[in-house]
Amino acid sequence: MFNFFKKNKTKKNFYREKDALILYFKCNKCDEKFISHLRLSYDLLRDYENGGFKIEKEYIGSNCNNKIQLKATFKENLKETSFELINGTVITKEEWKNE
Repeated sequence: MFNFFKKNKTKKNFYREKDALILYFKCNKCDEKFISHLRLSYDLLRDYENGGFKIEKEYIGSNCNNKIQLKATFKENLKETSFELINGTVITKEEWKNE
């Protein structure tokens, strides 16, 4: 039997804190861990072509020269519609704390 009231659980890449989106990730090359605070009023760009918002960021760590690229799009209500992290892997808040 189908349960129509069951919520689909999808992995969230971003954590929401006040006026910021928080992303925890690590480098695929050297395993250096990162935390990125993306301010809603500054780091999110309005996407006029598709509606909603988008983020395009690049990160370089202190252990290696591997460039990590973040590309994400959101609806008006900040629901994530696409996510791509090149040369990096998303980790949880708990994994980041257990350095």
